Amino acid sequence: MGFRENLKQEMAYLDMPVKQLAALSGVKPQTIASYLGTRAKIPSANAAVQIAQVLGVSVEYLVTGKEPTARRRPIPFSPDTRHVIKTMADLDTADQKIVVQVAALLKDRENKPGHC
Repeated sequence: MGFRENLKQEMAYLDMPVKQLAALSGVKPQTIASYLGTRAKIPSANAAVQIAQVLGVSVEYLVTGKEPTARRRPIPFSPDTRHVIKTMADLDTADQKIVVQVAALLKDRENKPGHC
């Protein structure tokens, strides 16, 4: 597979839309769309590095489909876990802190004796 197919596969694996990849990588959404289109453009080295970093893969993997060294993929998250992660990512920093505090309170409550 080539860059286009590998990019699509990684984006699907992470359930990451073009808009989110663009925001995280600093590569314009239209540019990413051009890499995914039927007349797929080849990215500049800089854009490929930025995209690969966000996706957690090497540029070599995006280009060839092969890692330079053996690498195991992490266990994929369940759809519910991905939804929680995406929801947290969409919150502003103050709201993220509140969610973390609530989670800590719930965990603390579960660890207290007498909790069902």
